[in-house]
Amino acid sequence: MKITPWNSDQITDQNNKKVIVTGASSGIGLEAAKVLAGKNAQVILAVRNSQKGEDAKKRILQVFPRADVTVMEIDLSNLKSIKAFAKSFAAQHSRLDILINNAGVMAPPPSRTTDGFELQIGTNHFGHFALTGLLMPVIAATPDSSIVNLSSMAHKMGNIDFTDINWEKRKYKKWNAYGDSKIANLYFTYELDRRLKKNAIDTKAVAAHPGYTDTDLQRHTSFFTFLNKILAQSIPMGVLPTLYAATHPNIPSGSFAGPLSMGGWRGYPGVVSSNALSYDKNNANKLWEISEKLTGITYLG
Repeated sequence: MKITPWNSDQITDQNNKKVIVTGASSGIGLEAAKVLAGKNAQVILAVRNSQKGEDAKKRILQVFPRADVTVMEIDLSNLKSIKAFAKSFAAQHSRLDILINNAGVMAPPPSRTTDGFELQIGTNHFGHFALTGLLMPVIAATPDSSIVNLSSMAHKMGNIDFTDINWEKRKYKKWNAYGDSKIANLYFTYELDRRLKKNAIDTKAVAAHPGYTDTDLQRHTSFFTFLNKILAQSIPMGVLPTLYAATHPNIPSGSFAGPLSMGGWRGYPGVVSSNALSYDKNNANKLWEISEKLTGITYLG
């Protein structure tokens, strides 16, 4: 008997489910939002640029005219903006079924967030760590909820220097910093899973990666823009691990979803393994403590 690879057709009706997707104005975030909106979820596009968010909403409504889609502004490189978003969301909504922490930056020139963090770990990790914590009361109050953190195969380049997490003492290396932010996403997911279980909260924490997918994320890298034309899979394929992590009823909390073919570069999704370093519990706990200290947001102690 032939087994059909998992795809978005297998997502069940998401009626009455409330979903936040960060970075939903383009790429994988937009595609995830579109698919879930088409499955009748109430989707919030959490975006840095409201106009781009409204354009994304129009694109979704062109395909699914009756979709329930809302645009909310958030800048994940600014703690003040994250706090304002979480406060506004909690004032309007009493449940959050799925939080997809998708927004990210890759290999930009040396930059800092509003709060002084190195831009990549500041946006890709600290911003989502803070957002998740601020939304935790609503998430924890929602039965069978899920948190999905987007990592990357680039986590294999990550080796965080906890004495200089924001690259203030060392010569900045943008790809090493990107790898650090992506292994941070995994440390966060695995530690979040342990703490949710410890606190008996009925919420899954799952990580996902898209393999090699042609998105705007590579805009700072002409080499990858060239490679995209040859190797990259389409966004509708690249989004499948995210959707699998967010909706598959049997995916275990604390797992990692990604493409199953070509060494994780392409293909249909399933549960995969990250590298050995990403499972280091001491590093994960250390990152959690540093994240609480630097963001000033504590939860799941």
